[in-house]
Amino acid sequence: MTIACKPYRAPAWLPGGNAQTIWPLLIKPRPLKLRRERWETPDGDFIDVDFLDGPADAPLLALFHGLEGSSDSHYAIAAAHTCKAAGWRLALPHFRGCSGELNRRPRAYHSGDSDEIDWILRRLQAADGGRRIHAAGISLGGNALLKWAGERGAAASAVVTGVAGICAPLDLAACGHHLARGFNRLYTRHFLATMKVVSAARLARFPGLFDAARMRRAVNLWEFDDAVTGPVHGFAGADDYWRRSSAKPWLRSIVVPALAVNSKNDPFFPVAHLPRRDEVSPSVRLEQPASGGHVGFVAGTFPGHLDWLPQRLLHFFTHEIS
Repeated sequence: MTIACKPYRAPAWLPGGNAQTIWPLLIKPRPLKLRRERWETPDGDFIDVDFLDGPADAPLLALFHGLEGSSDSHYAIAAAHTCKAAGWRLALPHFRGCSGELNRRPRAYHSGDSDEIDWILRRLQAADGGRRIHAAGISLGGNALLKWAGERGAAASAVVTGVAGICAPLDLAACGHHLARGFNRLYTRHFLATMKVVSAARLARFPGLFDAARMRRAVNLWEFDDAVTGPVHGFAGADDYWRRSSAKPWLRSIVVPALAVNSKNDPFFPVAHLPRRDEVSPSVRLEQPASGGHVGFVAGTFPGHLDWLPQRLLHFFTHEIS
């Protein structure tokens, strides 16, 4: 398979960031059969990791999913198909509670969970004979991964060849408030519908973990994170969580080769808050195409396909890192 890397440009038949965000959900490919491993965490919990296997010497890509995502997300399925065609292996770790079964501990996952990223990457590396691996993250997973790379600085190069963040909400406050406005409230309602169900199940297991009434009343991400995500994970509230978990301030500290792709018409991320060249280290390559939506990047003639994004990732790790 030849890995192409043309700059992204949305097809004329699919205009607008919302259409480019929603359409991939309707055309996602048929999932491949993956092998699942359950890993026990150091604190007595578990995560599930799905693998696309291949030759032991084939490149390994670790792909971290977004908010309420999984290995069944359209971008994960597209990545699996592209990796299989290219002869790569793929690891799809699920954040706690995202693989179809409630996790054991009170905590779940969050946008700044870089310690969890570190543990997962190091375990993948150890299982792969100590070789450095390629790591990419989508949306929330991309924010956590880029934050990890900035926090670790030069030490990250012992674990990964490079990192890539796709449509990462690098400024959580800007993105969170943006999702509370206009048409974007539909995306928020979609997220809250599942987050509230899972949180209620967690509260039934751990009474008193958070204020149930505040959680039920939440109509935007700030209200939910102020009531649930922040307190459960040791933050003072939504503002503290968003400030301390945003990857944008860490982009200046990244030493390993890094790719940050954010489309300018992403309905999740206001364009005025996208990082500038002077806000990142020389190791960070910023790509901000005019179109693509939020993790959309549909290409080709109608009805389109989702090959561009995984091919962009493979090209970066194959040809753009040293």
